[in-house]
Amino acid sequence: MTCQEQVRDLRRWWQQDREPQAGACAWAWIGQAGFLLRLGGYRVVVDPYLSDSLARKYRGMRFPHQRLAPIPIDPQELTGADLALCTHEHTDHMDPDSLQPIAAASPRAVFVVPRFSAERARERGIAEGRRIALNIDETIEFPGGLRITALPAAHEESVQDDSGNHKFLGYLIRWGGVSVYHSGDTIPFGPLEDRLSEICARDGGVALALLPVNGRDEERRANGVPGNLTVDEAIGYHRRFGFGTTVLHHFGMFDFNTVAPEVLQAAIVSHEGCTNVIIPELGIPYEREE
Repeated sequence: MTCQEQVRDLRRWWQQDREPQAGACAWAWIGQAGFLLRLGGYRVVVDPYLSDSLARKYRGMRFPHQRLAPIPIDPQELTGADLALCTHEHTDHMDPDSLQPIAAASPRAVFVVPRFSAERARERGIAEGRRIALNIDETIEFPGGLRITALPAAHEESVQDDSGNHKFLGYLIRWGGVSVYHSGDTIPFGPLEDRLSEICARDGGVALALLPVNGRDEERRANGVPGNLTVDEAIGYHRRFGFGTTVLHHFGMFDFNTVAPEVLQAAIVSHEGCTNVIIPELGIPYEREE
């Protein structure tokens, strides 16, 4: 399938009226930590980076942020979006060149952001009347029973403002017995693991987990690029918390901050008996059934 054919298929899938079966979630990876979700009649966009804004920002610098992956869908084509979620304010997660076209294409969409970054979201074009700000352990419920709960995340460190608002979040999206967990950018740390243990014990667990795998090291950290879970840590979470399906992401976008797919595949194989861990194809719709 050519890139143009993939773009057409993704656009068609996003805009079609048919919803996933009850108890199912349809999703597509759009690069970096970005996903499109279709769940319970809702169209949800998470952390879209569908521009070259970082290449412009960092041109001529140590890490120029040139895309390795094509833009799988024009943000102006994301019509009918109900929700857009941003896990934190880094531009590859809260990109004005993606969010503003989505807001224009989907005038009824609301945007969920960390309360820590509410002002930054306003600066990037998301009006107060369309913005919902959350802190960890807060839940917002939408018509039809869709619920979003903010979970802690630590992008190498856990950062709070003077009011206790956390800079980095993950989101648990729940509808009709199906739970989708997007970790945001995070490393393993106790408060997150405590929440995941509670979710697994009390709420029926996580059907679909979306976890970053670009890892971390001192060179990137010293140059202002905080890291995330390694692939082994992500697989460890998949097994420890019994996620139904885990999708690996945050690779293949920038040459200084990625992991080769063959390395990811080798890691999966090395974990004997590890099933339902997916290395997604960019822009390809998947459906996860209960």
